[in-house]
Amino acid sequence: MNQGQKTAIEGIYEVCIGVPEPNSAIQYWEQFGYRLSQEGELPKAIARQLYGVDSSLRSIRLDHQDTDHGLIRLMIWQNPINQGLGIKSMKARGNRWATTLTADILNILNHVEEAKAAGWAIAYTHPHWEVIYNKERKNRPFLDSMVGVREMLLLQPLTRQVLFQRFGYTLPDYGKINSNSLLKTSQFTHMGMVIQDDSKETLKFYDEVMGLLRVRDDVETSYESSLAGREIFGLQPGEKFFVTAFDDPRSSKTDLMAARSGRLYIIRFPSSMNIESRFEAAKPGSLGMCLYTYRVQELYQFSDRIKASQAQNYTNIVENEFGEPSFSFVAPDGYFWTLIAQ
Repeated sequence: MNQGQKTAIEGIYEVCIGVPEPNSAIQYWEQFGYRLSQEGELPKAIARQLYGVDSSLRSIRLDHQDTDHGLIRLMIWQNPINQGLGIKSMKARGNRWATTLTADILNILNHVEEAKAAGWAIAYTHPHWEVIYNKERKNRPFLDSMVGVREMLLLQPLTRQVLFQRFGYTLPDYGKINSNSLLKTSQFTHMGMVIQDDSKETLKFYDEVMGLLRVRDDVETSYESSLAGREIFGLQPGEKFFVTAFDDPRSSKTDLMAARSGRLYIIRFPSSMNIESRFEAAKPGSLGMCLYTYRVQELYQFSDRIKASQAQNYTNIVENEFGEPSFSFVAPDGYFWTLIAQ
């Protein structure tokens, strides 16, 4: 497929973050290469209709260079409904996080360690080595090029981030680093969610109804196989999860070089595991990462498809705080989504 060709749905457009006030959040995200773009407001009645929150809303959209996905929407509710996911474990249904490519992960670690020493509410892992592709390949130390990533988790009261740096390979359309930013980071390259569904039936919603491209399916990560996965998701001996990835349809199932950022990663834990449910802390009205959005063409057709699916709590199409026709729904896996007219 032509990489410039428009499709009905593309990569995840925004990560929406509830904040009590915007100034400190704007300053923080500027260090990751974001900048102010749009502002808008909604009265309580429309916010209730679109997001199910009984509060007026002011929102600020942050762009990242010229990218058309992986953006940020700061949502300032007059009456937030809860404190959000905070810095609690990633091993929870309802969990949300966003991942960013960087050219200097050690510099980020420096800032994280200084923040921890200064008493910030912060949790993190060190940047662990992880081989993402060609795991069976055995590299010879000091003879072969090492091909993989260093990735780390960073949790703060209003942000849940994974950061990674590539070594030995590049993907041209998977993350665009703003080299002028303090932390030398890209837009959000992929976003994640946690489910439990041994039947995998709820996964079908994202390719069969939403029209996304399923590029990886049932990739296993266990306590024994991945130190990064073990620490990020708090795995205990014998525990494991499975990863399924849904891409912008312009990506490819077979051509790695055609991979595009904006990916949705779904982490699927076995139903036999005892995992907390935190959906109430990760929906609009909550502080912290509380919503993902997609921009789509033919919004009314998408609305009809959603209504004909197993999704619930779908709303009518109304203008959001930026004047964009939008509607919301809860997917079969329990996650709240908003779609926006492209």
